Amino acid sequence: MKKLFLIIGAPGSGKTTDAELIAQKHENITHYSTGDMFRAEVASGSDRGKLIDSYVSKGNLVPIDIVIETIVGAIKKAPTDVVVIDGYPRSGEQMTELDKYLENETEVELVNTIEVEVSEEVARDRVLGRARGADDNVEVFNNRMKVYTEPLAQIQEFYEAKGLLKKINGERTIEEIVDEMDNFIQSRI
Repeated sequence: MKKLFLIIGAPGSGKTTDAELIAQKHENITHYSTGDMFRAEVASGSDRGKLIDSYVSKGNLVPIDIVIETIVGAIKKAPTDVVVIDGYPRSGEQMTELDKYLENETEVELVNTIEVEVSEEVARDRVLGRARGADDNVEVFNNRMKVYTEPLAQIQEFYEAKGLLKKINGERTIEEIVDEMDNFIQSRI
């Protein structure tokens, strides 16, 4: 049985870096981002990869059923029994569809969702850095932040009700954040 951990957080929260560092520390942990999974599926030349490419190449969202099948397929094929995925779910629909799929799934178990918490100000500073004055960058950041925060309360409530939400303060040193997240994951596997 594959053990799945989802890591969510605002743009600039450090969730991808945290997950990568944890996977590098442990031979029994594989890290994926949803973008990586899509790119790998497209590169494989599979029918699903061609279908994904037909959406992504036009800048369109990949339909939810294809997203779920791609994610669960990647988890099942992962070379380790522990899989950490960052940046998923991004919407209430993605969350509920994954949950429905996993209810009947015997090979994959969602162990926990970890939220890396940072204030909007910290996220903005990390993403924009010195380029803060560029309106287009600010506009893009604001849109990404809105896309993240709109479904956040629903996602938090859903996983809290299942006892599957762990919040980690993402405004500390990367070592402190990674140590806390790593220790938490190790305590659950």
